[in-house]
Formats: sequence, structure tokens, C-alpha cells
Amino acid sequence: MHLRWGMDNEIKEFKKYIRDMIKLDFVSPEDIPDVEMYMEYLTRFMDEKLGGNLRNGDEHVLTKNMINNYTKNGLLPPPEKKKYNQNHLILLIYIYYMKNVISIEDIRKLMKPLLDGDMYSDRLYEVYEKTFEMERPEYFNIVTSTVKAAQITDKKISKQDDEYLNKMLFIFLLGYDVYSKKRLIEKLIDEL
Repeated sequence: MHLRWGMDNEIKEFKKYIRDMIKLDFVSPEDIPDVEMYMEYLTRFMDEKLGGNLRNGDEHVLTKNMINNYTKNGLLPPPEKKKYNQNHLILLIYIYYMKNVISIEDIRKLMKPLLDGDMYSDRLYEVYEKTFEMERPEYFNIVTSTVKAAQITDKKISKQDDEYLNKMLFIFLLGYDVYSKKRLIEKLIDEL
């Protein structure tokens, strides 16, 4: 898809392209089963619900090794009699989204209050519901800011036919945005 446009129709087409490209699979709170399950079912559930977010079709959202490492590193409480519950699933969903943005140590620090005491068992589902409620409308803000970034890069490149340079500038601008937000997340975690 080219980043250049001039007509309203091209802008609408580009917005649709951006929406399609950044569309993420979400797990709605109602879809998270409130039953205990073995690891095999848990990994299958995560692949079914979040597998559309993967870049390559041969990857898995979660593997047994990942889950065991999360438990070993204190990000996930151990299962009870080899069974995982709804709270385990919610924590794994959070870990899935955050692990590509911040370090495991930062995730551990962020999750610690959710893992300690009554808050873990009593409030985690409620926290997830609120997160889900807020992230759905945020998707449209992301589309708008992404289109705005593309428009900025379009104005900076003078040659109409230099598609590669335009895309490269667009990627750098998006990368700067991601990096800035990552730094903000790290600073907020440092204040916890």
C-alpha cells in the first residue's frame, strides 16, 4: 500500500488499510472461562484467541516452556494440582501483550500487587474488565494518530515517486512513537 494520497477516497482507503494492519485479536472478559484447566487446554485457548496477532502462522502465543519460565520468574503463581484458573489466564494475557514492550523484570514489578494477597484473587477479573473497556476505544485513537504520522511523512518527502523513502520515514516515525511510549511506561513502573 502506498502512503501517498490526494483524494478523500484515497485517505479513506488508507485508513481502512491501517485499521486492517493494526487490528488485534482481543480476549473479551466474557470469553475467559472460570474453570480450572490443564496447560494443554490453556495454550490451545490462547492460540485460538490471540493467534491472529502472530506475525507467522507457525508460531504459538504460549508454549509450555514459556509458562514454566513465567512461573519460575514469579510472574505467574504455580498451578494448583497442575491446573490453571481464570486468574492465570488473565495474567498470561497481560504478559503476552507486555513482554514485547517491557522487560520481564518490569512486568514482575507491575504485576506484583496483583499477585499478592486478596487483590490477586478478588480484583484481577475486575482490573481486566476495566482494561478491556478502555483499550477498545483506544484502537480508533491509534488509527487516527497513525494516519496523521503518514500524512506528516508524506509532506516531508518531495519526490512523488520515492515510495521506499516515504515508508522508511513513516516506519522511523512510528518507531519513535513506540520508543517514547515504552520510555514512559518504564518511568511509570520505576515510580511504583
